[in-house]
Amino acid sequence: METINWKGVLESLLFAAGDEGLSLKQIAGVLEMEESEAQELVSALQKDYEDDENRGLVLLLIAGVYQLATKKAHAEYLKRLVESPGTSHLSQAALETLAIIAYKQPITRVEIEEIRGVKTERPIQTLSARALIKEVGRAEGTGRAFLYGTTKEFLDYFGLQSIDELPPLPEKIEDEDTDEEADLFFEKFQEL
Repeated sequence: METINWKGVLESLLFAAGDEGLSLKQIAGVLEMEESEAQELVSALQKDYEDDENRGLVLLLIAGVYQLATKKAHAEYLKRLVESPGTSHLSQAALETLAIIAYKQPITRVEIEEIRGVKTERPIQTLSARALIKEVGRAEGTGRAFLYGTTKEFLDYFGLQSIDELPPLPEKIEDEDTDEEADLFFEKFQEL
């Protein structure tokens, strides 16, 4: 019978959950174990992170969910990464996602994916990490999905005084005009 590396599985789940984290109940449900067993597993993984000086992560309980986070001791290097000029460019996917959020805010991830036609988890994580977007509330209805909107940092990043300064969207879009207008939009923001 195959031995399961439960700590590795838990670590993978927490990484995939990202900033949303996982509650003890979710962890127990996914791993198909009792909450007491899940708590022991979480505690063991936390201890592994704390005891190993060579690890750059910690496992924290924040607002009832467990999340992977970076160690405070490495804050100086993380700050350099965020501020370094090599990381200032946004991918095409991030720019598309940001444009949709800017024009349609507040908007859910599912609504963004319907417009783009592809998954947007990674671009949303990137934009959130750069503080260009933030959660501005919850949608009504089943699941109460997060609503996203732009931030003050978004305005600063693009040199805008307010969201009203965004170029207007064309009322009627012709297929041939769309590519040209999109290119102009993305060229302007890639320069920044």
